[in-house]
Amino acid sequence: MSKLIDFYFDFISPYSYLAHKKIINLDKRNIFNYKAVLLGGLHNLGGITAPAFNERKMKNMMNDCVLIAKKNNIPFKWNEKFPINSLNLMRGFLLISDNQKNRYFDACFNAYWQNNIDISKDENVKKILTDCKISYDFFSSGCKDQNIKEKLKKLTNDAFNKDIFGAPTFVINDKIFWGQDRLDYALDEYNL
Repeated sequence: MSKLIDFYFDFISPYSYLAHKKIINLDKRNIFNYKAVLLGGLHNLGGITAPAFNERKMKNMMNDCVLIAKKNNIPFKWNEKFPINSLNLMRGFLLISDNQKNRYFDACFNAYWQNNIDISKDENVKKILTDCKISYDFFSSGCKDQNIKEKLKKLTNDAFNKDIFGAPTFVINDKIFWGQDRLDYALDEYNL
């Protein structure tokens, strides 16, 4: 059996949310290594204009996500505050303990892509953290910690250096599978 599948994600990515929900529906979460990247940083490194900043791409992406969610029975609502700055949320994922990550991950994704909550607002982040039993003071100060800042920057740069340019991206056996629609291919590679 192969090692874990690396799953590069950002909370701002609706396709990362959809891929994550597919993974949960398949009961396969335990074979994935969730790797935080800052999607905006990845796009900047690659000189990529995100679909959010192109009216035609944005319209198609919104429709596409609704179709994927419906086809896969995934609760989904396009967030009215898209896009947001996910920097502290991504740093927070790196900061918290491993036994808190799944709950935090689900809470952030569900709030943003299921419940249409602006997770860039402090009061909404506080509620998520309270629900996850994470201290807001710990989280807030930790997101400013230079080591955490550098860790997210390094993960994003490392992803770019592996030719990863978007989220979600799955990597297994040094093969890259980009997009939620490539999840099955990554799982096939895992099962080789």
